[in-house]
Amino acid sequence: MSSSNKRERDVARAKYERQQARRSERQAATKRRNQVIAVVATVVVLGGGVAAWAFANRDTTPEPIASPSASASPSASSTESSSPSPSDSASQVTCTDAPEPTTKTDTWTAPPGYPLKPASEYFIELQTNCGTIDIQVEQAAPETADSMIFLANQGFYTDSSCFRLTTQGLFVLQCGSPTNNGQGGPGYTVPDENLPADSENNYPAGTVAMANAGPGTAGSQFFIVYEDTTLPPNYTIWGTVVSGLDVVRHVAEQGVQGGGADGAPAQPIVITKATTRETTQVG
Repeated sequence: MSSSNKRERDVARAKYERQQARRSERQAATKRRNQVIAVVATVVVLGGGVAAWAFANRDTTPEPIASPSASASPSASSTESSSPSPSDSASQVTCTDAPEPTTKTDTWTAPPGYPLKPASEYFIELQTNCGTIDIQVEQAAPETADSMIFLANQGFYTDSSCFRLTTQGLFVLQCGSPTNNGQGGPGYTVPDENLPADSENNYPAGTVAMANAGPGTAGSQFFIVYEDTTLPPNYTIWGTVVSGLDVVRHVAEQGVQGGGADGAPAQPIVITKATTRETTQVG
């Protein structure tokens, strides 16, 4: 009787051990599968984010209905340039209620084509309901710079919404749509210029670059990079934020409406006025 009981215990133990082994194998397989899924999901999110970024930057150009004004040359000022300050603190920024953005309907056949003076520095200052963002224009992108200065002087960016924020993989705030929803342009396009290398963090914090829907399609929409970002080297770099990056970071800290990683900022930000200035380098 005892021998029979022993055999039953041995059989039961063997069955239990087989069950445990199968359970461990299933758990290991599930863990491996979840790891693969997580990696694939990450690739899809990041890769899809870049694809969506390129697709959504569709800067459409309706037929021109106006010509460039002769009064669109950069305005002069004696204000000296400043450099980015590491002490900028997004926590010190406060926003007022954003005014209602307006739709822009004027378009042009081309910017006026004013050449940038080699001995001058140019700036575009964006006043917003969250503070001022001052951008030094890059001489290395002359046609884009001329266009941006022209549009600013035409009031194209006045009461214009920064309509898109990305907070995962890409760290940018996008502005400059005449319809305030990512569509439209000034009626013309500018060529790609001053493209960075295809490398990590090739769009560092403070970079201001043109959005586009493919090569040679940039118009009026642009994005401000608030944290180092890696992108395909397809977007013209035309400026650098010299003060006010904390404004953009403050908006980014509030996140995206609905809690996503790409969409309208939870904290609305509207460019209430854009002005330009030119300073002459001494010596």
